[in-house]
Amino acid sequence: MTNKTENLLSWLRDAHAMEQQAEQMLTAQKSRLVNYPKLRTRIEKHIEETVGQRELLEQALARLGSEPSTMKDISGKLMAFGQAMGGMLMSDEVVKGAMSGYVFETLEIATYTVLIAAAKSVGDAQTQADCERILEQEIAMADWLREHLPELSQAFLDRSETPGLEAKR
Repeated sequence: MTNKTENLLSWLRDAHAMEQQAEQMLTAQKSRLVNYPKLRTRIEKHIEETVGQRELLEQALARLGSEPSTMKDISGKLMAFGQAMGGMLMSDEVVKGAMSGYVFETLEIATYTVLIAAAKSVGDAQTQADCERILEQEIAMADWLREHLPELSQAFLDRSETPGLEAKR
């Protein structure tokens, strides 16, 4: 039987691996974005946020006498690598990448919602506050993607119909 703190620690390790995965996915996507400067700029900002989120999770784990899970982190990085490789093969990579990014942000929103409840339950006010801050960043990124998907899709469609222009990335 696990106690509340053990569950919190497990979920913090999961979140750390998730942020490792996010950082790698976003970095790979950014490196291939050539024709969509607004998306690239927003991804660059979110990479900075993601690094800060990962650091906050490491601090939370350390405060609780633990550390990230090497196995979970490696698994997350491997998944990110596979997603990046798969994206490179799609002719509509930019659109599919933005859609996948929105889905991933939703997963992160759910994760931090759970972490906030768990931290509150064990009385860890610092972790709760840090996760609330991270949650705001994830919601902002998801909102940005949702709001810009129509514009991004239209730009892709317009570029794909224009001879001599690359639409993919």
